[in-house]
Amino acid sequence: MQIESNYARAAQFIEEAASQGAQLAVLPEYHLTNWVPEDPKFVGLCAQSELYLNKYRALAKANNICIVPGTLVELHETAEDEANKLINVAYFIDNNGEILGSYQKKNIWHPERPHLSSSTLDPHSVISTPLGPIGLLICWDLAFPEAFRELIAQGAKLIIIPTFWTITDCSPYGLKLNPRSEALFLESTLTARTFENTCAVVFVNAGGPQSSQKPNPYAGLSRVTVPFLGPLGNETKDSAEEGMSIVDIDMEILEEAEKQYKVRQDIARSDWHYDYRHTSEFQGTVKEKL
Repeated sequence: MQIESNYARAAQFIEEAASQGAQLAVLPEYHLTNWVPEDPKFVGLCAQSELYLNKYRALAKANNICIVPGTLVELHETAEDEANKLINVAYFIDNNGEILGSYQKKNIWHPERPHLSSSTLDPHSVISTPLGPIGLLICWDLAFPEAFRELIAQGAKLIIIPTFWTITDCSPYGLKLNPRSEALFLESTLTARTFENTCAVVFVNAGGPQSSQKPNPYAGLSRVTVPFLGPLGNETKDSAEEGMSIVDIDMEILEEAEKQYKVRQDIARSDWHYDYRHTSEFQGTVKEKL
């Protein structure tokens, strides 16, 4: 929970990426505060979210780079419900330091639910950026293909997912069967999502140092996945440790994937089989059928 030193470390990575010509830097979920909601100091740190958002805006402008600063957990004092005071938000900041869009985490991981509020039925929306149309998701959202479908239906080519996902998120039963179960989940799902949506996925997960005393709980595996090639990012895609990968994304790959699989073409058809959205009409139909 060393928020200032965590910011300094993140800024160092961003400045290094910018010096190598990167146009976009992405950080993990909870990168400033970690996720320790039971700690009495945690809520106080969340109250500083706007301060650090502005620091990232200045950093983006100074280094001429777009930034998705992981997620910031924000404290909303006006919330009527104590449980709804904290929200988990990802921002897209352009290279001029302007906030072009944001996303509040929708699918809350089960242990987080007593502490965070969800964006519930708010629709997923695409953000117009200097890099093209992008979508933002956060961590457990990646388990829901519906989120990706809503974004690509609006034209998203790049989906960015700041994440805090650990190996020990798995149950004791699952870990006994396969100690790498969560890594398998991530590797399989991220590759599937890029193919089934003909999009690029930028997945940035928390990493940490290896210890000789106990297994590293961090999953890491930060990567960019694209159709045909799968995971990119040699420095981090197979690692659980802190690090940085610089990845060039050839957007032509996405166009060729769409030519091959025609996913976007199919879901845009008026007679597409799975034409559902979060509407009251749809929910009423479901209730009637139940």
